[in-house]
Order: sequence, then structure tokens, then C-alpha cells
Amino acid sequence: MNAATERVVLSGPVGDIEVALDLPEIPALGLALVAHPHPLYGGTLENKVVQTLARAFLALGYRVARPNFRGVGRTAGRHDEGRGEEEDLLAVVAALQREAPSERLVLGGFSFGSFVQAGVARRLAAVGHPPQKLALVGTAVSRWEVPAVPSNTLLIHGEKDDTVPLSAVLDWAGPQDLPVVVIPGADHFFHRKLNLIKQIVLQAWQGDPSVATSATAHG
Repeated sequence: MNAATERVVLSGPVGDIEVALDLPEIPALGLALVAHPHPLYGGTLENKVVQTLARAFLALGYRVARPNFRGVGRTAGRHDEGRGEEEDLLAVVAALQREAPSERLVLGGFSFGSFVQAGVARRLAAVGHPPQKLALVGTAVSRWEVPAVPSNTLLIHGEKDDTVPLSAVLDWAGPQDLPVVVIPGADHFFHRKLNLIKQIVLQAWQGDPSVATSATAHG
């Protein structure tokens, strides 16, 4: 599926937020917001796992926003351990949904980005606007206190992840009765396994009646 990517700068709580917008050729099904890994360890909106999630959401018919966190690229501010990053993502959602107030929202995140997105989902739910679904990859539960997530959240993790052990994710997901999709042999960065992430997201969305639509046929 071909798509056009635009770079835009939105206003955030401490200044500019740089966002890559990936636009589907078909009328957009909704907005997918994808968050990148830890900025102090090289995480940017160009991260390969983030791009893979974006391609999956594009195939499903969403327009996809990939913001840079504080201090990365053209985004203002300094790393704020998730607090300011959460505020920035909420600002991105508000700005983009002003263009389409009834637009459906889904959230995706990788590693540190998953931690931030779990907080975003909780805050959106608290004001009566929960996202339809989350896709969290390599969720960094051993490094941050990740809040509970909705029951239809898709969790993807690598069997051989030595940054966030699979056992830690299972311990976090278990009390929530959340299944974890494990990719055999995958490390934290899913080297040579990225295509499986896309396939898993496509299958999960197509199998979920709350988000599946005819737009999935364009994948």
C-alpha cells in the first residue's frame, strides 16, 4: 500500500512537537498514534519497530502519527521520564482530532513508548474518550511502572528479549488476564522478525469486531 508521509510541527506544552504523518490513499479509518523507544538511547520516530507498526496501521486504513519525543529532532524540551512525553502525545491527539472530531483512535508503542502510551490510554479513558485498541511491543514493564491497560490490548514480545525479560511481561500481564503474543527467537529490537509484528497486528485488528471494518481488505 503506497502512502505519502508529511512532516508537520504541532504546538505542545513546552514548544514544538515534530510529527511524521503517514497518510493512506483511501479515506482514513481513524488515527493511529505510534510512540518510539527511549530517546536517550537513540529512540526516534524512524525506529524500525515504530515504522513497522506504522505500516501495519496504514494497511488497515489509518492515518498514522509518529511524534518525536522531547529533545529529539525538531521537538522542543528535554527528556521528562514519561511525564512530559505523555502530555505531548495528548497534545498531538487533541490537535489532530480537531480536524476530524469523530475520528477513531488507536495507540501503538514500542518499549519506552509503550509505557507512555499506557498512561495516555488511562488519561483518555478518564475523560470519557478511551482509544479503541492498543498495540504494545516490547513493553518496558521491568524499567517503568506501566499502568494497567484495556482488556483488548495487543501485547507483542520477543522470546529472547534481554532488555525487558519475557517473564517480567508475563508477571505484569497475568493479573490483568492479558494474553501475550510471543515471537520465537526475537530479541528486544526484533531483528529479522519485523515482518511478524506487522502480520500479528493485521490479524489482531481483523479479528477484533470492535475495530475490524471493510478497510482491512486494503491491507
